[in-house]
Amino acid sequence: MTISEAKAIEENFYRKSNPSKEDEFMYVEAMDYLISEEKNPADMMSLGGYYYELKRFDLAQKYYEMASSYGSEEADECLGYIWYYGRTGERDYEKAYKYYSRAMERGNLVCTYKIADMYKNGYYVEKDYDKYVSMIEDLYPKVKYSRNLGAPLPEVFTRLAKIRTGQSRVSDAVDLYFIAKDFLAQRLSYNAFFGNLNIMKWMIDDLYELIDFDIECFDFYDLYFLLKRPVKVRFFYNGMEQNLESVMEEESVVIHFNDNWYRDRDEFFQKACIGNERLTAIYDSLENFEVI
Repeated sequence: MTISEAKAIEENFYRKSNPSKEDEFMYVEAMDYLISEEKNPADMMSLGGYYYELKRFDLAQKYYEMASSYGSEEADECLGYIWYYGRTGERDYEKAYKYYSRAMERGNLVCTYKIADMYKNGYYVEKDYDKYVSMIEDLYPKVKYSRNLGAPLPEVFTRLAKIRTGQSRVSDAVDLYFIAKDFLAQRLSYNAFFGNLNIMKWMIDDLYELIDFDIECFDFYDLYFLLKRPVKVRFFYNGMEQNLESVMEEESVVIHFNDNWYRDRDEFFQKACIGNERLTAIYDSLENFEVI
């Protein structure tokens, strides 16, 4: 393998919304080769991110620590997440604070809202809700006009929406949720990362605590609301009818779509496809949703 061949494999891998096992094997081989040859922290972060999405957090941590040793700000952000959520089996808020703070001092906006969360919850630092609110308010103008889908607009907007709800500014909160929903849907069309899907799920649940669900007008991600209970839905893709059903099985709801069964909403949004295209990748081409 040459460096140019490895980079071509990497580029081809990221073009696919639903790569095969062979694609994944070749990608790992290519990235390991690039890391050994070029020592580029961006490649370490890419491979670490791949393992994080697979929830192989021990391997993700290995490559994040490698990238951090080369001065990667993004690696410090990711290591903060590893320790904040105890991804490898142990929560350590002191280590999370250390990594988040180091990246925040370099202008990292994600780590800034995570430090704000730590003040909200009293993790390692003294609980201070006013400081939390102040930090989120300060972040809002820094992300409100973002066009880069990697920017933490949905994360900041959803936090601010909850703050506005607590201030009885429900209309403002709803506006923030709708903007965040559209932005996050675009991000998910490129990568259906489980963390972003969780943000979307929680956002939809929070949104429809504030407004009534319109059964006559809803879209793909509104299925997070509908699929919490038994329902049949029809929609169209490229003129072809698609049928989706959620049913009770013992005490939980399972989902049936295109001859496949999914154990819950999370698995459906993570894996459901039409042909070889994940629904999250083609969400804006799914039309005419209706309950039947």
